[in-house]
Amino acid sequence: MSIQLILDARKGDIFSCSSDMTVTEAVDILGEKRIGALPVLDGDKVVGIFSERDVLHCIREHGHAAMDKKVSDVMTADVISIDSHKSAIGSLSLMTKRRIRHLPVVDDDKLVGFVSIGDLVKHRIDVIEAEAAAMRDYINSA
Repeated sequence: MSIQLILDARKGDIFSCSSDMTVTEAVDILGEKRIGALPVLDGDKVVGIFSERDVLHCIREHGHAAMDKKVSDVMTADVISIDSHKSAIGSLSLMTKRRIRHLPVVDDDKLVGFVSIGDLVKHRIDVIEAEAAAMRDYINSA
């Protein structure tokens, strides 16, 4: 199954922030939406990812002054992204190997989605459960 099918099954907006926001403003979005990361956008282009880990590293390094820093100063700028045609299992493998928890989905240099490792694990479990149910139905009908 492709990432696009996972995105199609979702409802709701993609929450993001801009690089010129303060850490306080971005943390407010994370807290209000109860999410762990935000793609950082310049227009439609992904220029970074701002995550809970970035907040922790920033606070550790700068103390209370961290909250007044710009997102661009603390975000993860080396963005790994996928396109919507990538397989879910391939994406899960990439995230596991690279030890990352969030991936922007980018088609033609434009953000079209944002997936977490939890999204992909849930999808994988749903597929396995559906296959098991189909197998049980097949065995019971024989």
